[in-house]
Amino acid sequence: MATNRNFRMSRVILFGLLALTVRSFADDAPSAPMSVAADPDGPAEGCAKGSESSGFFRRLKDSYESHLAWNGPGANVPPAVVAGGAEVPESIPPWPYATWNVGGTPAIGTENMYYSALMDALYCGKGGKKLKDGRFTVYGWLEPGGNVSTSHTRFNYVNGSGGNFPAAYSFEPNAAQLDQVAVYFERVPDEIQRDHFDWGGRLTLLYGTDYKYTFSQGIFSNQYTNETRQYGFDPVMYYLDFWLPKIGMGTNVRVGRYISIPDIEAQLAPNNLTYSHSLLYTFDPYTQQGVVATTKLSKNWQIQTEINSGNDVAPWVKSERHLTPAACIQWTSDSGKDSLYPCMNGINDGNWRWNNVQHAVATWYHKFNSQWHTDTEAWYMWQSRTPNVQNPAGLAMIAQRYSYLKVGAPSGAICNPALVTCYSYEWAIVNYINYQYGPRDIVTWRTDFLNDARGQRTGFKTRYVEFDLSYTHWVGDLIELRPELRFEHSLDVDAYDNPFLTPGMGKHSQAMIAMDAILHF
Repeated sequence: MATNRNFRMSRVILFGLLALTVRSFADDAPSAPMSVAADPDGPAEGCAKGSESSGFFRRLKDSYESHLAWNGPGANVPPAVVAGGAEVPESIPPWPYATWNVGGTPAIGTENMYYSALMDALYCGKGGKKLKDGRFTVYGWLEPGGNVSTSHTRFNYVNGSGGNFPAAYSFEPNAAQLDQVAVYFERVPDEIQRDHFDWGGRLTLLYGTDYKYTFSQGIFSNQYTNETRQYGFDPVMYYLDFWLPKIGMGTNVRVGRYISIPDIEAQLAPNNLTYSHSLLYTFDPYTQQGVVATTKLSKNWQIQTEINSGNDVAPWVKSERHLTPAACIQWTSDSGKDSLYPCMNGINDGNWRWNNVQHAVATWYHKFNSQWHTDTEAWYMWQSRTPNVQNPAGLAMIAQRYSYLKVGAPSGAICNPALVTCYSYEWAIVNYINYQYGPRDIVTWRTDFLNDARGQRTGFKTRYVEFDLSYTHWVGDLIELRPELRFEHSLDVDAYDNPFLTPGMGKHSQAMIAMDAILHF
């Protein structure tokens, strides 16, 4: 009964947000359109003369042709600049980010609207100017992918091992799948101006195999935990943004569900440098639900404070929610080429429960020149009173607390067999070296290390190393092709191709060739 109530509550919230988005679009919809392009109910500036008189599908065809022909911003386009600060370090495309990643907020001081082929077709129709001035966008992508791996066993849904595990997100070896179909409904607040209050928000709907890595307990989680579906649906983000320009150099307050605020990587495919994810990212928190305030103090300093219901758990799940504060500081150099971003991403009693890791993390970004930059992240995570899987009483604790789940229960730790519970911890570091050799092409080399000191995150008490060479090529600014070569090794036990967590059954290493395509609309 509790599960059904959680499902109904999730559905009510989801459709409430959809209704709010539709109503906002309706409130800003154009009145009876006029044929004069200069009229506020006509097309947006920059559209071809007479575009509003052509049909939507004709405009959409022309828009796709224009986007597919894109070959860079051009030599005479000046670099973007952060309001009151330095130049924006990179550009989209070919990179997945223009400013150094900071979660929980739009990039303060820059234009954050996303221009897509679909929206360009709408902006050039009747009422397009009003739609564009209203800062509403609808966009998304399809992401098919696949891999060829030296592992051959099927992924074991009960204990989460086997297949390509712990590699993510392609957990099934030698297979092709639809990783993501994503749709965004978004209004972006204007956080360049400091004259008036503004607001925005986002609703992100995701379907595909990657929902396994996005769902929160209590938000359509039964698809995985009780039904073990390979494909599922998740409303990854639903939040409102409030822009308060008079607090510091501007403050954004985000309320709702959002991606966990630190990290180089994110669940949504276009936000990543590579198709596969680092081991570091695979095992830290994914999403949080609460309130996060981001204040720009100066061109160099920015602070964040947050309160949420816990990692990957909905606030209405009484047995798992736990009031959790968090805080981050970002320092950016005068040139904009360096950024340090340390966070205490959640701190509470630290007791073992649904993904209740205490997460101390820091990222560093450095741009060498117009072609080279590097991204580095390190974290340390821990939990107290973690049940010991080598003690029958510890196993009984897990079974008793999560008896209502078929799969997906939090893992125990590998400790001294005499202990029922113990302190579990892990630490990791990842580095990306990135090179751009054209307006549509980048190469990335990733080096990754994870020490699962108690086996609480992967089921194996071992140290891992991972290396990944990835290439990204853009076709226009609509299609991303990302082939990669990946090799990983478990230093202490045979953690790969081991579906039953059995010593001597698996392999110490795994190699993979993988590729995805991101088709933007």
